[in-house]
Amino acid sequence: MELSAKQIAEYLNGEVVGDPNAKGSFPAKIEQGKPGAVCFFANPKYEHYVYTTKASILLVNKTFEPKESVPATMIKVENAYEAVASLLEYFNSLRKQRGISFIKRIFTPHSIAPSAKIGKGTTVDAYVTISKKASIGNNCHIYPNVFIGENVMIGDNVTLYSGVRIYYDCVIGDNCTLHANCVIGADGFGFAPREDGSYKKIPQIGNVVIENDVEIGANTTVDRATMGSTLIHQGVKIDNLCQIAHNVEIGEHTVMAAMSGIAGSAKVGKYCMIGGQAAIVGHVTIADHTSIAGKSGVIGNVKKEGEVLMGYPAIDHKQFLKAYAIFKANGK
Repeated sequence: MELSAKQIAEYLNGEVVGDPNAKGSFPAKIEQGKPGAVCFFANPKYEHYVYTTKASILLVNKTFEPKESVPATMIKVENAYEAVASLLEYFNSLRKQRGISFIKRIFTPHSIAPSAKIGKGTTVDAYVTISKKASIGNNCHIYPNVFIGENVMIGDNVTLYSGVRIYYDCVIGDNCTLHANCVIGADGFGFAPREDGSYKKIPQIGNVVIENDVEIGANTTVDRATMGSTLIHQGVKIDNLCQIAHNVEIGEHTVMAAMSGIAGSAKVGKYCMIGGQAAIVGHVTIADHTSIAGKSGVIGNVKKEGEVLMGYPAIDHKQFLKAYAIFKANGK
C-alpha cells in the first residue's frame, strides 16, 4: 500500500520538507534505501547516507539541519526513533487488516475441547491443541502446533506463534505476542536434597501471570511458581533464549536481551534494562530503572534506583571500568 509523504506526516505529526506527494510503500534501512522506501535517520554516523540515499521519504529529527542537498523528501519529527516505530506499527496493522475476519476461523485437523471458549475474530490454525476450560479472547491468532493447557486464560489480540506451549492454569493478558517455541508454565527448578545425596522433586503448583502488552521471544521459558504466581507485569519485553525461574516478578516495562536469566524468587523493578547473557541470582530485589550490562552477574540486592551495573559480581560501571584499567595494566 502506498502512502504519500503528506499522509505519513499527518500520522506522525511531522513536517514535510520537499514533495508532499512523494510515495512510500515499504520501510527500509537508510543504507538500503531505494525508490518507494521510507527510511529514517537518527544516528550521526549514518549521516553520509542522507545525501546519497535513493529512498523516496526520509524521517529525521526536527533538530537536523542538512549540510548538503537531500534527494529524498524529508519528514521532520520530534524523535525519529519513536516515529519509525510508530510507522512500522502502522504498516504492520495495514498488513494484518488485509486478512482480518470478524468471525472465528478454525482450521483442521485440531484438538479443541468442547468446554474451551474461543472469541470472535480469532484464528486457530491446524494442529493446535486447546485443552479443557481454556478461554481465548477476541481477535487472536493461534499459529500451527501450539499447545494450550487446561484452564488457561488468554486475552484479546494475542498472537501465539508456532510451537508455543502454555501449561495449565496460566494467564496471558491482552495484546501479547509469544514467539515460536516459548514455554510458559513449565515446572520451576525445585528439588529438596535427601540424606543419601539424591533429590526429591518439590511439586510446582502455582502458575504464570503475564499482564497486557508483553512480548516474549522465541525459545524463552517462564517457569510456573512453586506456590502463587510468577509475574510478568505490563509492557515487559523479553528477547529470545531467556530463562525466567519460578516465583520471579518482573516490573512494568522492563526489557531483557537474549540469553539472560533470572533465578527463583528474584524481584526486578520497573523500567529496568538487562543486557544479553546477564544473570540475576535468586531471592534478590532489583530497584527500578536499573541497567545491567551484558554478561554481568548480580549476586545481591540493588537498592538505589537508576544504577548502571557491570561485571561479575556486578558493581557500578564507573567503578568497574577503573578496576578493569588496573587489571589490564597489571596484565601487561
